[in-house]
Amino acid sequence: MELWNSTLGSGFILVGILDGGSSPELLCATITALYFLALTSNGLLLVVITMDARLHVPMYLLLGQLSLMDLLLTSVITPKAVMDFLLRDNTISFGGCAFQMFLELTLGCAEDLLLAFMAYDRYVAICHPLSYMIFMRPRVCWLIVTTSWVLAALIATGLTIYTMQYSFCKSRQIRHLFCEIPPLLKLACADTSKYELAVYLMGVMMLILPLAVILSSYARILFTVLHMPSNEGRKKALVTCSSHLIVVGMWYGGASFMYVLPSSFHSPKQDNILSVFYTIVTPALNPLIYSLRNKEVTGALRRVLGRQLSTNPTF
Repeated sequence: MELWNSTLGSGFILVGILDGGSSPELLCATITALYFLALTSNGLLLVVITMDARLHVPMYLLLGQLSLMDLLLTSVITPKAVMDFLLRDNTISFGGCAFQMFLELTLGCAEDLLLAFMAYDRYVAICHPLSYMIFMRPRVCWLIVTTSWVLAALIATGLTIYTMQYSFCKSRQIRHLFCEIPPLLKLACADTSKYELAVYLMGVMMLILPLAVILSSYARILFTVLHMPSNEGRKKALVTCSSHLIVVGMWYGGASFMYVLPSSFHSPKQDNILSVFYTIVTPALNPLIYSLRNKEVTGALRRVLGRQLSTNPTF
């Protein structure tokens, strides 16, 4: 079979969820609406956290980083998918595919780590409140954020370089919404079984281990909350933690299916749906889940909007 790679100046053709189907126009409109919702909600949450001094605490620093990651992640995927559909041009260059994969892996791995650190933050705040500002002092918070970004970028660099060094078959169609490792490896003409095992182990490390930390943290939190004497304190802790657990469930559910389940459980249709869920749907819903269920965020939003309206009157 004839091979091709970047030396031939060739690219890939992305055959994603918008190609085919009964109503691709409606699906495209839905994805576009979700993208603008993600931009608006995550951007607004970032502005509120930045402008309101009452939210300059570790919990909201981490939440702001989550919004930034979600905003960037959906921007890596959605605009190109929508424009490809509208322009009827699904091609992506070899270098463009590698760059998209690197960004998606970096942001995805960083979010995996950050969600675990956010669970640790809630564990310290609820189970060790008197020591909270010692364990979560500003230097520690920025170290957490930096570790998430740097470690994720290093992992993404290694995976991207190794994936793209394969020779690919003449068929250039990636049956996926964007350049991701599992569907791309199906085009490789070499035996990828050992590398697929390495990707699987990396998926376990980056998904299952942080998830175990999260579940362990919330088990301790639940035990502490149930023994709280104050009903108001118990209710506030449960609301905050339930929001985080909803986000964790949405994110880890789709990503775990993609990277942890064996390839025999995958199909192009399922993978496309899941990729839309954790790269487009979840980033749009995360800030709504946090802000609508959090009185401090909604209060800060009212204060910020009130200041803007008072300094820039429309009448």
